[in-house]
Amino acid sequence: MKGSALTLFHTDENGEPTASNQTRSTREERRRSAGIGLLVGSVIVALTLAVVPSPYVVEQPGPVFDTLGVVTVNAPVDAATSSQTSAQTATGETQKTKIPLITISGATTFSTTGALDLLTVSVLGNPENLPSWMEIIGAWFDPSKAVVPASAIFPSNESQQERDAANTTLMTDSQQDAIAAALTQLGYDVVAGIEVDGFSENSPAESVLQSGDVITAFAGTTVRSVQGLRDAVAASGAGVPATLNFIHLGVTTEGTVTPIDNGGNAIIGIGAKAKYDFPFDVTIRLDDVGGPSAGMMFALGIIDKLTPQDIAGGAHVAGTGTIDSMGIVGPIGGIRQKLYGARAAGATVFLAPSSNCDEVVGHIPSGLDVYAVTTLQDSLNVLAFTNQYGDKAGEMNAKTSTLATCQN
Repeated sequence: MKGSALTLFHTDENGEPTASNQTRSTREERRRSAGIGLLVGSVIVALTLAVVPSPYVVEQPGPVFDTLGVVTVNAPVDAATSSQTSAQTATGETQKTKIPLITISGATTFSTTGALDLLTVSVLGNPENLPSWMEIIGAWFDPSKAVVPASAIFPSNESQQERDAANTTLMTDSQQDAIAAALTQLGYDVVAGIEVDGFSENSPAESVLQSGDVITAFAGTTVRSVQGLRDAVAASGAGVPATLNFIHLGVTTEGTVTPIDNGGNAIIGIGAKAKYDFPFDVTIRLDDVGGPSAGMMFALGIIDKLTPQDIAGGAHVAGTGTIDSMGIVGPIGGIRQKLYGARAAGATVFLAPSSNCDEVVGHIPSGLDVYAVTTLQDSLNVLAFTNQYGDKAGEMNAKTSTLATCQN
């Protein structure tokens, strides 16, 4: 039998591969080229996502502070021994010291246990340094974070300095309202009236009042809060002259003001804030945090320090909400981030404004019992309940519905 050669591909008479083999080779080269192109494209997309800024910023859980605990602040300077404008080390670093977040002097205070945490929201990014698309995509898949347009947090018509100043003012007013709410809850009479804080254009009250005057009554109704003044003006009505009682430079006097109509609302055209007269000193110190959302937790911390009963009862409680001098709890922003921040800090009980419940449902981290509150008294009721039942409080409330939650 004659031997035969083994051919791995078809050849022509000159021994070259036929067209079918050349086609197969071309297809393989195309596949390799396509794969390389896909890889290079993926790398380019990844680099683009990592580098190119987005038009969004990310809201995420911020620092947590215990109103019963201490905070770190810049150390004060002893003017007699230092000519520096701030307390600094030899290396130029600002010295720090720890002080109570809430300090009370001139009244008896009591020891506390547990924690009453206030919560903050931090923002990743700003107009000068926006997050990358990669960071935005990651935030979309993180339940503790929220992606929002940068313009919603940083309006183009407002500078950073203006935003900081506004937030600082809100925090300062919130602290005063919290002190007033706490002391009012404890039976003190602290509201002196409503202080005039400027006038709107064409204000009917500008010819009667001056900035710094303190309104005590309108149309025969004593006013104890800004909302109370609004209600009194609304009840009197636009176009109806009304008697205005106020204190000017320490002298009690009265005048007549006729409210005007503004979009269906009767107004007297003033900026206003509550004026308080506290029986002793309460100081709240929290640097680099702005806004009004810590008001309720400030008030609870003050009450706990001034109350013989340990209202926190050793529990780790967190919460959020604005508050006015009458103890009304108001809505806040970023509650989903605060829920996750609270749980990460170890809280097992959360006090949420009832008006934020639509944002709470479906976003409660495991291990956190959330209670809905509308007043400072509601919050105290929750603390008394959790103090009584401890770790079983959530289970007991599920059976009895004693306390409001965002689910009922």
